[in-house]
Amino acid sequence: MVLSALALVGGTALTTAPVAHAKPSPPSATPTPPARMSAVGGDRLGQPGTQVSPLTGAPALPGKLTSRSWIVSDAETGEVLAAHNPHWKLPPASTLKMLFADTVLPKLDKAQTHKVLPSDLDGVGAGSSLVGIKENLTYTVHDLWLGVFLRSGNDAVHVLSSMNGGVDATVLEMQRKAEDLQADDTTVISPDGYDMPGQVSSAYDLTLFARSGLQNADFREYCSTVRAQFPGGWKKTKAKKGKKATKKRSTFEIQNTNRLLSGDYDVPTYQGIAGVKNGYTTKAGNTFTGVAQRGDRTLLVTVMHPGAGHNMAYKEAAKLLDWGFKADGMVTPVGMLVPPKSAIASASPSPSASPSEKPRQQVAAPASSGGGGGAWTALALTGGSVLVVAALAYLVRRRWPLPQQRTAKAAIPAPTKPGDDAAAKPAEADAVKDGAERPEAEDEAAATDEATPPKEGAAEEGAGKTEATADRPV
Repeated sequence: MVLSALALVGGTALTTAPVAHAKPSPPSATPTPPARMSAVGGDRLGQPGTQVSPLTGAPALPGKLTSRSWIVSDAETGEVLAAHNPHWKLPPASTLKMLFADTVLPKLDKAQTHKVLPSDLDGVGAGSSLVGIKENLTYTVHDLWLGVFLRSGNDAVHVLSSMNGGVDATVLEMQRKAEDLQADDTTVISPDGYDMPGQVSSAYDLTLFARSGLQNADFREYCSTVRAQFPGGWKKTKAKKGKKATKKRSTFEIQNTNRLLSGDYDVPTYQGIAGVKNGYTTKAGNTFTGVAQRGDRTLLVTVMHPGAGHNMAYKEAAKLLDWGFKADGMVTPVGMLVPPKSAIASASPSPSASPSEKPRQQVAAPASSGGGGGAWTALALTGGSVLVVAALAYLVRRRWPLPQQRTAKAAIPAPTKPGDDAAAKPAEADAVKDGAERPEAEDEAAATDEATPPKEGAAEEGAGKTEATADRPV
């Protein structure tokens, strides 16, 4: 289905008495959106406030939503069902990693291995969320992407950026990718979402990034993985009964910090959730983009900077998803998720083509359900392409497995030669200390909200946090 294109005056009182100069009003505690924002996707999406067009009998939107910006859309048709300041430019935190994956993931073979150099980790911001990558250890690209999606590891982002030609080159590529996706609200300064002056995105753009990434089977696999084993250091085994001592690579478990996927004490796993990415920094607050499927409908939701409260981003996202599924066929779309410029160009018939010719639909094979022994259901999506039906619509038509209980085992490569990795600390405890048990707070009041497991001696966020940890993106 294709959507059609969608003063304050002051006065002065005159008096013979001396003029009293009023004190300036204190700045508003809550920032307000611009009076006019981008109209990409439809004019109503550029207007401040909530945009929704319910039909008779449609359910009301959830009450008491606190997010500064949010959007609910149909992942397949691109129809925007409702939105609130969707083009407001705000700091994105680690949801920007979706654009990083859109840009870099297709370029690197996931079986490729890389021995981490000290320079690969240069520029990782103070207090960054880390998966626990060690210098002089070897990792596969597959390992690194698990670190990006599950633990939001800025160390993994920097290593992948190094493999992609460096951070500066990667940032330029990400900006070009954003331009191709028509994500005009986005300015990329750092590839990992770390708070930087001038770095912004919007709920609309983050939804475009998720929708683009979900066209890729590897992206879908990583963002829907609940937990995985991540490579640690090398451990020596003692010689026994004539057998020589050997070295074995240790592992530790990492868990996805997306609470609609992994659950928490006050947020159950959301029915039908299949990704995508969460984030947090002091400036951005909490940010989250999720995708979920029920029946034959797949919805995308993005929320940015909700009010204070434990797991508030997930709670509000779940409410909006619930509303979107209930409102199926009962609202008139208020806008559209636009297709990439490159998709429009490739879908446009060439001048030499006959009027009856249409771009051929490319049908993708279903994504593998993978290991883990969990409950698997196929989403009712059937291939991916751009179709020409009176106008262009970028359709997400892939088979995405529901990820409950999904686990993945990271490949652990052997040293390329005897003694390789010997300079690295071999103790598994070091890897755990710097990676698996590092908390990734969902809000400032919950020091261990994103920790796996929830026991942790030193909080990076919450009470007693330092300035260095305040700008750590999740």
